[in-house]
Amino acid sequence: MLSKTTGKHNVPADGQPDITTDARGPLWLQGVLQDLAFALRTLRKSPAFAVTAILTLALGVGANTAIFQLLDAARLRSLPVADPASLVKVQIKGGLQGLGKRTSDTSLSTALWEQIRTQREAFSGFLAWRSAPYSIGERDQERLAQGLWVSGEMFPLLGIVPVRGRLFTPGDDRPDCGISGAVISYSLWQSEFGGKDSVIGSRIVVYNRPTQVIGVTPPSFFGLDVGKEFDVALPACSVPSFIAGDTTLVRRDVFWLEVMGRLRPGKSLAQASAQLDAASPGILEATMPSEYSASLLDSYKNLRLTAYPGRSGISSPGETYDTSLWLLLGTTALVLLIACANLANLMLARASSREKEMAVRLALGASVGRIRQQLLLESLVLAVCGSILGTGLASFLSRTVVKLLSTENNPIYLATNIDWRVLSFTAFVAVSTCLLFGLAPAFRSSQTQPAAVLKSGGRGMTAGRQKFSFQQTLVVSQIAFSLVLLVGALLFVRSFWNLQTLDPGFRESGILRAYVSFRRLDIPADRYEIFKRDLLEQIRSVPVVESAATTTHVPLDGSSWSLAVRVGSVEGSSKFNWVSPSYFRTMQIPFVAGRDFTARDTSQSLPVAIVNETFVRQFLGGGNPLGKTIRTTAEPHYPETEYEIVGMVKDTKYDGLREEIPPEAFAPAQQYPDKYYFTNVFIRFSSPPSAAISAIRERLIQLYPDMRVEYHLFQTEVQNGLVRERLMALLSGFFGALAALLAMIGLYGVISYIIAMRRNEIGIRMALGASRHNVMGIVLRQTLALLLLGVGIGLLLAVAATNGARTLLYGLSPSDPLSLIGAAFFLALVALAASFWPAYRATRYDPMNALRYE
Repeated sequence: MLSKTTGKHNVPADGQPDITTDARGPLWLQGVLQDLAFALRTLRKSPAFAVTAILTLALGVGANTAIFQLLDAARLRSLPVADPASLVKVQIKGGLQGLGKRTSDTSLSTALWEQIRTQREAFSGFLAWRSAPYSIGERDQERLAQGLWVSGEMFPLLGIVPVRGRLFTPGDDRPDCGISGAVISYSLWQSEFGGKDSVIGSRIVVYNRPTQVIGVTPPSFFGLDVGKEFDVALPACSVPSFIAGDTTLVRRDVFWLEVMGRLRPGKSLAQASAQLDAASPGILEATMPSEYSASLLDSYKNLRLTAYPGRSGISSPGETYDTSLWLLLGTTALVLLIACANLANLMLARASSREKEMAVRLALGASVGRIRQQLLLESLVLAVCGSILGTGLASFLSRTVVKLLSTENNPIYLATNIDWRVLSFTAFVAVSTCLLFGLAPAFRSSQTQPAAVLKSGGRGMTAGRQKFSFQQTLVVSQIAFSLVLLVGALLFVRSFWNLQTLDPGFRESGILRAYVSFRRLDIPADRYEIFKRDLLEQIRSVPVVESAATTTHVPLDGSSWSLAVRVGSVEGSSKFNWVSPSYFRTMQIPFVAGRDFTARDTSQSLPVAIVNETFVRQFLGGGNPLGKTIRTTAEPHYPETEYEIVGMVKDTKYDGLREEIPPEAFAPAQQYPDKYYFTNVFIRFSSPPSAAISAIRERLIQLYPDMRVEYHLFQTEVQNGLVRERLMALLSGFFGALAALLAMIGLYGVISYIIAMRRNEIGIRMALGASRHNVMGIVLRQTLALLLLGVGIGLLLAVAATNGARTLLYGLSPSDPLSLIGAAFFLALVALAASFWPAYRATRYDPMNALRYE
């Protein structure tokens, strides 16, 4: 369309001016900018309100964003590799079902890996790896680092480009490859080698074996295990070269490798799973472990391989804390809703005080839409400011939660940096909060009747009780949501307390666990047990040591070792643990019947066993176990053996405080059929922990300077096993208290506002003879009505909501009466406390002053 410019308006060729724009731009945009400037001026004139609103929103938005950041990092984010969407995890469907020696239920053996890597119909390639702690450095500089055993295909298949040097290729992964170099992470390059280019060819000592650094990975690559960061990567084929005598590569019953594949273009996950399923019988037939019994071999041959999405890698934190994080996200969402209800009430109160202003603007010709736009822009300014501040707070909160989840033995590394998902989530929360607390005041103000307001002389038109219904609805919702959070907080705190105070059946305090590795002492395998026995004698000779013993299983660490057994005609599975004499005395596990192991229980003597009470109930019907025989089923390195039961001990927790106590058999350490160059020594001491560790360390360094020993307080390790429960108790307690505080503030504000609007009515009542107790009763009855309605709704919501937390509770049901009643009682006290002061102030009104405003 042809046009010409006349004055301020654009005039088309037909002579009709365009009234939607002028020289400064579109009129609607000018209006928005004017309203935005006015909103900023208005909020600047009410700094207390603005600061309170922004901080409240920042806390709510920040908490939500922080939990979402953790979910994003642990579950949603793709691996920083080329085309992560085409990666799939290759695993046994349903897990290994207790077979073999395994690092996880998703691990595969070297033999399985060799067979799988030949299946190329739906795959362009495969890779394998295993995360494991490495010993790096020499003598007093030796320390543990996070390592990766990798196949030669790993880096090329993932598309990882080195920052310096080169990475491993299939040519580096060959049988008997020896020591062919190490790839280090970017962080280790910076911390240990100063980020210098001379790192390539530098010497690094791993497992006391020197090797050369051949490459450095980019800073974004942390491995394929989410929550972990690697320091050094070595070819999987070099395990025997670094760890002398290690048979992991050749043992078919050791499942230690994680495997991934990359789909061919055009191939789907379903097609890959179908191919693996079809190939499974042949693969399993070709990789059957030796020395298995017929029944175990049948179980092995019935396993099936399948494929799962692999774009996010393997996330141990995601699997462990998935339910907890989703519950926390729901918790923070409720906190934000309560905060929005508070702000909505504040905005409604402000709108009431600005009724005359809105009436004048409407009388002068302002449109209803323009009034709503202005008020919504005020809400948007608050929401945006709160979200910006909340985003900064979220980074701090997410890092704090990661620290709470990390322990000395299990540090967690999550990249909680802000990505597009986090920004989108924060933007969504900002817009939602703006609408939640801004719409009601905007619509309420735009419905002002100018003539009525101006006629009233500015006293306001909101004193009618019908005007309070929305504020009261908001208060009821705050009480209901707060009750849900308080019930959840009580459940998680009490569940954590139940676990904290649970008696596991053995002593926790005053016990030191020493992990001892004597690999560097070059002791022959047939003398391992003799060395362990001599080591115990040296430790027991330290003055602060009361008792010491070795064990093949550390209680409550999540590990497990089971053997198929038969006792008489009863068959089943039992946990097995090989311990030295004095183990039960060290751990203060009481005997029920029989005797303890002695020095005479050796590899040359009759195999004997001590069983727990559960074992006796399950296999012997609760009868006398002494003299009965346990026959184990053969497994690789664990031949079929008959054990005579010589004792029975009290039940103790095995792999976790939450789990039911399984049947367990103990055998003498000298009769342990396998040979390992390490052991765990439990030491009961009588001095402060630091003094005990110092004395034991000094003795062992004098005797065995090259032996590596790690010291851990057993009680601390047990407490570290409750990280998830402690996190839920801490955070749910904090958010529950915060919700109660917000509900208290909201109720206080609404009651104060209602009393202020009903000041004339109260004055009239008092002038007509109403006592102060009558006035207080009016206010408290109104509070009780809101409280009862909110608590009733809240209890129903709490029972429904907490049902999703059933698996996280211990010793409690989601509908635990004590928690429900306790939360309701506490919230009632909070509500009455919040309304007491406004009610008290109402009783102090002077009727003449109140009536003067009428």
